[in-house]
Amino acid sequence: MKKNRRFSRELSLERWQNMVKRKADRKKRVMFVRIALATIVASFFAVLFLMPIFLTITNSFMSASEIASNYGQVFAVNDSGGRVFISETVNLKFIPDMVSFSQYFTVLLKSPDYLIKFWNSAVLTVPIVLFQLALATLAAFGFTRYKGRIKELIFFSYIILMLMPYQVTLVPNFLVSGWLNIIDTHWSIWLPGIFSPFAVFLLTKYMRKIPASYMEAAQIDGAGEWQLFMKIAMPLCKGAVGSVAILVFIDYWNMVEPPLILLSDSLYHPLSVFLARINQGEIGLAFAVATIYMVLPILVFLYGEEYLVEGITYQGGIKG
Repeated sequence: MKKNRRFSRELSLERWQNMVKRKADRKKRVMFVRIALATIVASFFAVLFLMPIFLTITNSFMSASEIASNYGQVFAVNDSGGRVFISETVNLKFIPDMVSFSQYFTVLLKSPDYLIKFWNSAVLTVPIVLFQLALATLAAFGFTRYKGRIKELIFFSYIILMLMPYQVTLVPNFLVSGWLNIIDTHWSIWLPGIFSPFAVFLLTKYMRKIPASYMEAAQIDGAGEWQLFMKIAMPLCKGAVGSVAILVFIDYWNMVEPPLILLSDSLYHPLSVFLARINQGEIGLAFAVATIYMVLPILVFLYGEEYLVEGITYQGGIKG
C-alpha cells in the first residue's frame, strides 16, 4: 500500500513537472514568435525609411543622361512652366549602370555656390546649438533649484511659446528684428534660435528628476551653487544635454522659413533653402548636393547616438 502511494505521488509529481515544462516551452515559443514578428516589422520599416537615403546616395553617382532617362518625367515641365502628366512608370534605379563622379566634381570644384551654402548652414546652426545649450542648462538649473510663483509663471510661458508653431512667431520675430535693425544679418536667425524654449523645457523636466539628497549632501560638504551646477547637475544630465543637442542641430540644420523671411539676400541662405531651387537641368546635382548635405547630420547622429538613447531612456528618472 505504501509503495502504491509513493508511486502515485511520484507519478503525480512527474506529471506536474511535465505540465510546467510544457507551459514553459509554450511560453518560449510564443515569445519567440512575438520577437520574430517584431523583428520583421521593425526591419520592414527600417528598410522603408532608409530607402530614400540609399536611393539618393546611389543616384548621386549616376550620369546626367541616366538620371534624365529614369526620372526625367518627374521633373519635366511644359512650355508654360507647369508639370507634365506622368503617363509611364518612373524607373526607381538603385544601382547605376556606370559610376560617375561628374556631379561631385561640379559641386565641389566647378561651382562654389554649393559649398558657400553649406558653409552658411554651418554658420547659422552651430552658434545656435552651442549658445542655446549654454543658456538652457543655466535656465533649467535655475527653474529646478528655486521655487516661487514668478518662476512657475515664467516656466508656463516657456511651455506656451514652445507649443506655438514657428509660423505663428515668425511675424513677431520679423518685427522685432526690424526694430533691432538686424534683418539680413545672421543675428536675425541666431537670436530667436538661441533663446528658443525647447531645450529649456526638456532639460528642466530632466533636472527635476535629480534627487534632492544629492544637492543637499553637496551643500553640507560646502559646495556653492556653481559647484552644484558643474559637479552635480551637468554630469547627471550629460545624456539629456547630448540628446537635446542632436535634436536642436537637426531642427535648425533643416530650417527653411526663417532664412526666407529674415534674409532677403540669397547670399546668406543655407543649403536647405538652396536645395529647393535646383532646377530641372540639375537633377543629378540635386542628388549629389543632398548627399553632401546629409553627411554632417549622419556623423552627428552616429557620434551622439549613445547620448541620444541615454537621454531618451532615462528621461523619466536618473540612472542609478
